[in-house]
Amino acid sequence: MQSGSFKVPGITTAIEERERRELSSSSAQPSSSPSSSSSPSAMDIVLAHPALKAFMCGSLSGTCSTLLFQPLDLVKTRLQTLHNNMLPGAPKVGMITVFFNVIRTEKLLGLWKGVSPSFMRCIPGVGIYFSTFYSLKQHFFQDGSPGAGEAVFLGAGARCVAGITMLPITVIKTRFESGRYNYISVAGALKSVCQNEGPRALYSGLTATLLRDAPFSGIYVMFYSQAKKALPQEISSSSFVPLVNFGCGVVAGILASLATQPADVVKTHMQVSPALYCKTSDAIRFVYAEHGFSGFFRGAVPRSLRRTLMAAMAWTVYEQLMARMGLKS
Repeated sequence: MQSGSFKVPGITTAIEERERRELSSSSAQPSSSPSSSSSPSAMDIVLAHPALKAFMCGSLSGTCSTLLFQPLDLVKTRLQTLHNNMLPGAPKVGMITVFFNVIRTEKLLGLWKGVSPSFMRCIPGVGIYFSTFYSLKQHFFQDGSPGAGEAVFLGAGARCVAGITMLPITVIKTRFESGRYNYISVAGALKSVCQNEGPRALYSGLTATLLRDAPFSGIYVMFYSQAKKALPQEISSSSFVPLVNFGCGVVAGILASLATQPADVVKTHMQVSPALYCKTSDAIRFVYAEHGFSGFFRGAVPRSLRRTLMAAMAWTVYEQLMARMGLKS
């Protein structure tokens, strides 16, 4: 009998059992390799940041509201850029007239002219606004709910950051909607402005934009938050919360839109014809001389409708998405 084939039954069985146990325990230990599925990836860590979640929620809400209410923005811009060249006694041009005139001359899709720059502006812009709003609120008011004055600060601060960041796209969007420029694409429009007017033209109307956007957001957030606080507890905790939030947003949007309408008219004139106005005061004087005091409220109806419904929808969708992510908006 060969020595290699000689086995002692008891000892051999014990040795084999011990080897099986060692092999089983070593295979059960987690791998220390960087590619192990148990360790979080860099993308998982980034997506876990609350401010980025707020950005994503805001961008999604901005997408829905922009596509739905773009025609109102176009009608508002056309109304504000109409020249006062009508004969005395001629009927005034209103929102309905402009609406059907666009359909007649540019077809139904003409109402969505400028939707590409609107998307490029609103999707990241609304995301920047809500992520900045969330970050400011967590930094300054983490322990309690902000009061009325503090809500104005939060809304205005977040809007200033988003407004300055997205102003070049806002200028291009306004020019698309005015119907006075034959831009083919957003990239082509940006290149044309930089070549013919200089990069500074992309920031035309900055002062008027901030005078419009910062007060609007501040007033809106103040009225919106105070309206929600005034609701009875049984309504705030009911299944109708999204509908109630939307209603609060509509009330806040109407008040904020009317308060900031003159700044919106001045902003539109400066961005459509920047060569005519060296300063914001020049545009103010022109609007008053051309249309009188009522000129500062041209386009108030379509703008109020659009801004009110857009803001109400954006805030409602944003708060519902944040709640689903387990974050307090």
